[in-house]
Amino acid sequence: MSMAQVRHLMQELRLHGMANSLEKNLEEARKDDWTLEELMDALLQAEAEFRDRRKVQNRIRASKLRQQASFEDYDFTAKRSLTKAQLKEIYSLKWLEAGRPLILVGQTGVGKSFLAQATGLHACQNGKSALFLSMSHFLEQVALARSTGTYLKFREKMIKPDLLVLDDFGMRKFTVMEAEDLREICEERSYGKSTMITTQLPISHWAEVLPDPVLAEAIKDRFEG
Repeated sequence: MSMAQVRHLMQELRLHGMANSLEKNLEEARKDDWTLEELMDALLQAEAEFRDRRKVQNRIRASKLRQQASFEDYDFTAKRSLTKAQLKEIYSLKWLEAGRPLILVGQTGVGKSFLAQATGLHACQNGKSALFLSMSHFLEQVALARSTGTYLKFREKMIKPDLLVLDDFGMRKFTVMEAEDLREICEERSYGKSTMITTQLPISHWAEVLPDPVLAEAIKDRFEG
């Protein structure tokens, strides 16, 4: 069987990592006198790495991140509300592993959305699924799902990712139905899934944009507990 036939067969079997690295690994094998086991190990490693990269790419694509922000690009020279210790804790993703919520509070321009997107990207790169939505888009999608009878499907989509990021909470007041839908989704996600919210409002002021005191307390409990 020729080299071209071997490569074609690998591609037919969807062993794209092996196919892409075949010539390079065979050249290394001849040069360094590899055993068959060493060659197979190199080919399998190439396939595993290829599949890992593809999984990361798929998670990033599904996350709907607006930009591929990174922690390395976070500007500490600007006036920020987070310390390096707090940033390190966010970067560790221990809170995500534990399914805990996270709130980023600060005025416009302090980097909340940038950091939220950097966290989403970092999560995707470390085996976690993420979904990024502005709160306004989230509410638009809730309303659309309600009007088309697809709310249950939408709710499942919101519950599924390991990390749900809702950007710019509190830019306008919620209706009772919107607040109830948010409460329900946050409640479902509180069982092992992390929800990150960016907002200018400290949690003590959330009742100002939530129409019902009982709903306000229920939503706050999902982030204070």
